[in-house]
Amino acid sequence: MTKSNAEPLYVIAICGVGMGSSLILRMTTEEALEDLGVEAKVVATDVSSARGEKPDVIIGQKMHTEDFEGKAPVVVGITNFTDKEAIKEKLRGPFKEQGWIE
Repeated sequence: MTKSNAEPLYVIAICGVGMGSSLILRMTTEEALEDLGVEAKVVATDVSSARGEKPDVIIGQKMHTEDFEGKAPVVVGITNFTDKEAIKEKLRGPFKEQGWIE
């Protein structure tokens, strides 16, 4: 499922510098979203660049995502960038609340 306007979700995977770890998180998040049946465009970026964006979802280490609470409909802090199952579980509840999945 996607947003009601039929556009894919815009998801930002963030890390402190926007280099390696955000790329790993982007790939794992793409896999998790695919498993959830959610169409999305996932972009890897650093915290500073993310501040100027208007995403549907922000995902990253909790130390970075705390500053983004309220800046997107869904903000998720995670601990393991490679644990697809944990990421799916973190996204499932908020996505149900938003009506993006059943």
